[in-house]
Amino acid sequence: MSKFGSSSNKKEVPEASSNSLSDIVFMLLFFFMVTTQMRESEQKVIIKTPAATEVAKLERKDLSANILIGVPTLSYRALYGTDARIQLNDSFKTVTDIRDFIAAERDAHTEAERSLMTVNLKVDQDVRMGIVSDVKQELRRCSALRIMYSARKPGGNEK
Repeated sequence: MSKFGSSSNKKEVPEASSNSLSDIVFMLLFFFMVTTQMRESEQKVIIKTPAATEVAKLERKDLSANILIGVPTLSYRALYGTDARIQLNDSFKTVTDIRDFIAAERDAHTEAERSLMTVNLKVDQDVRMGIVSDVKQELRRCSALRIMYSARKPGGNEK
């Protein structure tokens, strides 16, 4: 009689059960649904940012208000033409609407975060400086003095 038992008495490994597979799939689906961030606003203007040699990343994007300036996309050109337009959130606005936009963005933050709020200007490289100057003057009137221009690294892809 051997100490380790006979070889004819081997146990078989049971097959893996697929009963919990659907639970795992739904758990992964729920995880990705919860952690995915949806885009906040639709870009309605075409923007090719200019190249810059000194590029720094914005530290806290949640404290930034984005103002987009560019030519409307093809689907909006019939309605708005081919002149440069200002986009605030999801709609085209004028320079006079910037004051209300900045006030609403400030109200969305706490008192301590309001001083850290930055206005991010995303301007197409072919836009005339007149509209950009008008936007900057209106930002100055509503005391939004922290301004950052979006740019891309030379030879790099657009942001």
